[in-house]
Amino acid sequence: MATTESTPNKYHKKRFRWLDVKEHIMGYLFILPAVVIITMFGLFPIGYAFYMSMHHWRVRQGDFIGLANYTKALGDDYIGLLLFIGGFALLMIAYLVWTSGFKSISNGKLVAWLTSLVVLAIGFYSISTGWGRIFAAGDTRFLDALPITFYYSLGTVPAEIAIALVLAYILFQKIRGQEFFRMLYFLPYITPVVATAVVFRTIFSPRDVSLANQAVALIGKGPFKWLFESKPFNVVFFGLENLEGFFAGPSMALVSIIFFGIWTYIGYNTVIFLAGLGSIPSDLYEAAEIDGAGGWQKFRHVTLPLLSPVTFYLALVAFIGTFKAFNHIFVMRVPSALGTVNTTSIAIFDTFYKMNQFGYAAAQAFILFIIILALTFAQNKIFGERVFYG
Repeated sequence: MATTESTPNKYHKKRFRWLDVKEHIMGYLFILPAVVIITMFGLFPIGYAFYMSMHHWRVRQGDFIGLANYTKALGDDYIGLLLFIGGFALLMIAYLVWTSGFKSISNGKLVAWLTSLVVLAIGFYSISTGWGRIFAAGDTRFLDALPITFYYSLGTVPAEIAIALVLAYILFQKIRGQEFFRMLYFLPYITPVVATAVVFRTIFSPRDVSLANQAVALIGKGPFKWLFESKPFNVVFFGLENLEGFFAGPSMALVSIIFFGIWTYIGYNTVIFLAGLGSIPSDLYEAAEIDGAGGWQKFRHVTLPLLSPVTFYLALVAFIGTFKAFNHIFVMRVPSALGTVNTTSIAIFDTFYKMNQFGYAAAQAFILFIIILALTFAQNKIFGERVFYG
């Protein structure tokens, strides 16, 4: 009797296992097209770029040279490289100590603040020392492009997000011509980049009658050479002659290109912010009004927290985009800028196209890929934890 009962149960379990296998196979078949596309156009190019970077490749594949291209770009001063990377690791440790360290002891907040300050100072000193040694041993043309890219990113991303947030908040109100203004602000994003870059070259022309020079003449400044000026913007515009090196800031030519980047992406960010504002329940604003909140308080304590996922997404995408920016910078750069607008992507293109050093260009591209990956991880770690998902 026991045998008779156990036999159906055995086949019943086997049948359900077979159904599970069929479901798994069906699921894998559904995701197979996406996996093939990602592999062909994502993972394979990354792997092949790394393969190229390990060879002496000029038009045709040459000898295997290992990490020689990476050594050429970053230099053979490995102590400097370790100091540079270790400095960023110390910055992350300082952040972790500041946010979550020494909470179990009395005056833990003060101890954490002082400890993180010390670690932060050591980290910045390590980065500065390591970068100096790397710059002395590596390819200065490629290494010069990294801080230029950082200037471009820092000058573009915060401004375009802040302006887009203000515009979205205004357009979300009930005003006349709301749809027209939404379309108007989105036009720069969908307009061909090369065409608009050529227009901006005319706007930032060194001529006295250019639109940019006429605008600064209203405040008693100029005329300036704009895209043709290689000196730092702070020196030319504000007369801060004492600033040198990294702290002198971007060149006036790069600032002109930063204006273009801000103008281009404000519309896109505005539309995304408008979608985020539309998802906030009106009940929360009504409750805040009942509690006596004014316009600024509702914006500060209701709108901003609930828009933090949208803000985080836009900042992450924009940050990655600035490190890969190419088209408009290539169109707007001029020889008179003396390379002060050559971001990393431009430097890689010049290595590939002008010098025909395909293997070395692949190594530079892979270094840029690692930098973007590391900075994205840090951004996700630092700012991702502060996102409020409701």
